[in-house]
Amino acid sequence: MFARTDDRPIARWWWTVDRVLLGAILALILGGLVLSLAASPPVAQRLGIDQFHFVKRHAMFVVPALIVMIGVSMMTPRQIRRTALVIFIGGLVMMALTLQFGAEVKGARRWLSIAGIAVQPSEFVKPAFVVLVAWAFSERLKRPDMPGNLLAVIMLLMFVGLLVPQPDFGQTMLSVMVWGALFFAAGMPWIWIIALGGLGIGGIVVAYLSISHVRGRIDRFFDPESGDTFQIDTAIESFVRGGWLGRGPGEGTVKQSLPDSHTDFIFAVTAEEFGIVVCLILVAAFAFVVLRGLTHALNEREPFLRLSVTGLIVLFGLQSVINMAVNLHLMPAKGMTLPFISYGGSSILSLAFAMGIVLSLTRRRPKTKPVITDLTAPTGVPAT
Repeated sequence: MFARTDDRPIARWWWTVDRVLLGAILALILGGLVLSLAASPPVAQRLGIDQFHFVKRHAMFVVPALIVMIGVSMMTPRQIRRTALVIFIGGLVMMALTLQFGAEVKGARRWLSIAGIAVQPSEFVKPAFVVLVAWAFSERLKRPDMPGNLLAVIMLLMFVGLLVPQPDFGQTMLSVMVWGALFFAAGMPWIWIIALGGLGIGGIVVAYLSISHVRGRIDRFFDPESGDTFQIDTAIESFVRGGWLGRGPGEGTVKQSLPDSHTDFIFAVTAEEFGIVVCLILVAAFAFVVLRGLTHALNEREPFLRLSVTGLIVLFGLQSVINMAVNLHLMPAKGMTLPFISYGGSSILSLAFAMGIVLSLTRRRPKTKPVITDLTAPTGVPAT
């Protein structure tokens, strides 16, 4: 495609980026388009709009997402830090505005209308938040006098403080778990990690006791008779109906009654129409991206690069696991999209930004050789 002697930026990018990881991500994006075509038409028909409305919009968001991912993957680590800071500050401002001016959907204010397009600011804050927390922890490792831990805690409180009032407890839990993973990866003492785990459990208990929405979801998970479990029951039914090989593209019936078949429960639609085998292939694709990314992180010595890649890959992996676990009724419903597969413009663009950062930070970079000096020669004269 490009000659190795080609000195253009795009050529240098092509020969240094992890093309295998890039290919896996592109395969997931393509799979999302195919599965959106399978899952979204019934939802559009129920809303009385063009049956391919969501498919067209999904495809429309894929184009800028690819541009964002490739563009970000060409950035330097310094450019990524600066971009993350701008997005984090701007996103927090937009989240605050969302609480005041955002449209209320199903009892939550998470979206802000900009030029007629619904934007979920918290989706864009997530990857920026991970990069900045990784930077804070890495600076603390390099300079003990740097209050990196305090900065990381402040950023967590700022983000969570705007997520909870929306309310968005799924994203809150995900953000806290990723922050904890970075805290662990930064080599913090076990006593702090245990204390963080205790605070997390305490937060869940407080939310259960004080917020009826959270209590209802947890109660329905442990005792299905305590409330409406229609979506979960229908999702489980889709796995049973699909079997190993599925009923065939377009032949699924469960999606006709699943309200969120194109977003939260697209994995269940995949099971019915394409079978458990395709679901396992999808799981393998997510696992490959996670393992490939973590392998890069383990081989990286620079703290910022190692922690950033770890945090973003953990974010990607946890979000995938949570969505699939909810579809299989392995955990309470969280309302979280399946990365690159579920419909959602903000989600696709945010994930493209996150994976662009991963591709950038895992690119092969030339290693500078140390200059060896002759101790018997005058100072500063290299050895011959």
